[in-house]
Amino acid sequence: MSSGDDEGTMPMKTETALVTAGRDTKAQKGFVNPPVVHGSTVLYPTADDLHAHRGEFQYGRHGTPTTRALQQALMALEGPQCAGVGIAPSGLAAITTALLAVLKAGDHILVCDNVYRPSRNFCNGLLSRYGVEITYFDSQIGAGIADLFTPNTRAVLIEAPGSQSFEMPDVLAIASAAHARGAIVIDDNTWATPLFHRSLEQGVDISIQAATKYIGGHSDIMFGTISANAKTWPAISDAIRLLGVCAGPDDVFLAIRGLRTLAVRLAQHHRSGLEMANWLAQRPEVLRVLHPALESDPGHAIWKRDFTGASGLFGVVLKPAPKASVDALLNSLTLFGMGYSWGGFESLIIPFDCTGYRTATPWAPGGPTLRLHIGLENVEDLKADLVRGFEAMNAA
Repeated sequence: MSSGDDEGTMPMKTETALVTAGRDTKAQKGFVNPPVVHGSTVLYPTADDLHAHRGEFQYGRHGTPTTRALQQALMALEGPQCAGVGIAPSGLAAITTALLAVLKAGDHILVCDNVYRPSRNFCNGLLSRYGVEITYFDSQIGAGIADLFTPNTRAVLIEAPGSQSFEMPDVLAIASAAHARGAIVIDDNTWATPLFHRSLEQGVDISIQAATKYIGGHSDIMFGTISANAKTWPAISDAIRLLGVCAGPDDVFLAIRGLRTLAVRLAQHHRSGLEMANWLAQRPEVLRVLHPALESDPGHAIWKRDFTGASGLFGVVLKPAPKASVDALLNSLTLFGMGYSWGGFESLIIPFDCTGYRTATPWAPGGPTLRLHIGLENVEDLKADLVRGFEAMNAA
């Protein structure tokens, strides 16, 4: 089939669009997948074409048939509010490119206190050095954010939910307050992806994903995406070109490949993650579970209103225990790997502590905290692995 011919005539469900968008088998000589174009120079047939920069593609850094296929597929996933998708070599590069695109010296940005720590580092480092004022705010502030705007507030950066502490900001209320004051909203949507949370349809102007995670899905690429609405896409597109932001062709192809199975993988992450979260909530070693899809979570009502699913990433607060005991738990696990990132097929676990970098809100969870990513393994095997871990922790 040629999805390029069909997309405009028949509306498709998201799962179907993930499989078909960005594919034109006729143009691809009958092959299912688009070619992986390794190229920098694009040759022009005539001097006149060269002078006019006339051509479907002009230079490898600005795009190839491979990147175009991915961008078309991502636009289908993001929905009709998406005017364009920029690609970057990492999730952090996507965040920093978006911030540089919309901010200038003298501007003010409001940043959610639960945002990805490298995002904070960029704000406190380069942005601050370049004369941008940063104010961090409580992720639970909702419409109260209106009191924090100043005449030079240009943007609001949120992460829903935070990828360590999992508080759920009210995107609708924050976007309404921001737009009433002429500010734009940037959302790190990595946790849910547009499959479970179309943030552009809820007032967000720029939606970012670390496609290293669920879009790639196999822990083998570094990748970022910047999806923008019509208002902000020109600035994003311009910044990408001026900064020279691009991604390698093999990573682009792996992102396309991962995107095709996103719906089935995330459905399994959702089911397994919720089962594990509910099971952990009943363990005697656990004080509470940080997962917005649980009814007991403070952010559950917002999650239920705005999201259609949950990913496999959540946090656990243990009852008070010494570090040596928690380390004994970690060291005894065989199925849960200890490593940063998430979103792949494998389960992961790391300890975390937000105390050192929260500035607008205190971090006092009541005990040691762990972040778990529930992969695609059988949940009974994962439970058994954690039972061994808890036994080791209790023995220590």
